[in-house]
Amino acid sequence: MRKKIYEIIEATNNKSTMLNRIYNFAMLLCIIISMIPLMDKKGSELYSAINTVTLIVFLIDYILRLITADYSMEKGVKSFFIYPFTPMAIIDLISILPFIITMSHGFRVLRLLRIIKTLRVFRSFKIFRYSRNFDRIVKVLKLEAKPLLAVLSLALFYVLFTSLTMFSIEPQTFETFFDAVYWSVISLTSIGYGDIYPVSDIGRAFTVISAIVGVAIIALPSGIITAGYMEILREDKGKK
Repeated sequence: MRKKIYEIIEATNNKSTMLNRIYNFAMLLCIIISMIPLMDKKGSELYSAINTVTLIVFLIDYILRLITADYSMEKGVKSFFIYPFTPMAIIDLISILPFIITMSHGFRVLRLLRIIKTLRVFRSFKIFRYSRNFDRIVKVLKLEAKPLLAVLSLALFYVLFTSLTMFSIEPQTFETFFDAVYWSVISLTSIGYGDIYPVSDIGRAFTVISAIVGVAIIALPSGIITAGYMEILREDKGKK
């Protein structure tokens, strides 16, 4: 019985069955529907019903994954103790915490702090479990971890360098170093809000150079991720 449940909620040997695809689609639909009440501040009986139903579905899903943890983790009895601490299991648990909090009268103070609504936002991360495209992106990030970390290090160094430079060029414009860091990040990403900007000629010239280099640095991760994604797609096609 547990083996059959596992085959429905998880694809085995990287191959999904019809029941598995239906289950994943139903869960994706449930996640999307559960987001709807978060778009309204007032709330209604319909939104309350949606919250209750979706949370119950998520709770059942969490229980099913917990009781079949030994199949997914293949570590025997230890799997039932290790699984709750895996990243996706933690996300699953956070998504059902509002239901537990609501059912417990001892957590009324937390409700006053609106923690329930905040926790509901974490449901969106459950999409990673049920979408193959998201799964591929996670594989790409793992595959290209070193190049991406190298680009991140380069970006952080560039932000620090340009922040220090601009802070020295125009101390009257940037009152604190954080203002310079904020300007540097905005210039690096080429967003340009215009709320903080240099006024001197040398400061503007440096901004132009910073923006141009920023475009190149920001473009690097896109190329790395795209190349990795295409490689994963070729591997998936090769398995079929």
